[in-house]
Amino acid sequence: MEDMLEDTVLVNLRVNGKLHELEIPAHKSLLDLLREDLNMTGTHMGCMTGHCGACTVSIDGRVAKSCITLAATLSRAKITTIEGLTEEDGTLSPIQQAFWDEAGFQCGYCAPGMLMCTAELLESNSDPSDSEIETALAGNLCRCTGYQSLKRAVKAAAVKAKEKAS
Repeated sequence: MEDMLEDTVLVNLRVNGKLHELEIPAHKSLLDLLREDLNMTGTHMGCMTGHCGACTVSIDGRVAKSCITLAATLSRAKITTIEGLTEEDGTLSPIQQAFWDEAGFQCGYCAPGMLMCTAELLESNSDPSDSEIETALAGNLCRCTGYQSLKRAVKAAAVKAKEKAS
């Protein structure tokens, strides 16, 4: 059993557009790889069971909980973290700006999950209803806001994304 924990694998990942080739322990989570090996601390460590959503990232265009995802299973995957939502010039994306403008967060710990799920939602639905927003954000816990400011922020993000596209 001890030998199995020391096994390593070579993974090639594209994180926020940049290719990384890493030799990692076979049991390492994507969350630990991002935070420890790539120094991307925007993805937060929360419950470590996949329930809170603080560790949410996008893997090949779909949101996933990085704390329960083995990095070794992701060779050649395209991963986007909260850092990857920022515009190329370093300014906030329309989604990030909308959350800022609408006071979508208080402490910000849930931010990665809320923003990544909003990005996925708006990619497929540019004008979501309240019910669709609630469903998209359902896998993320926020202890501060009561969710009303989050829903407002998602609606504002949809408007900002449409304005940017036109």
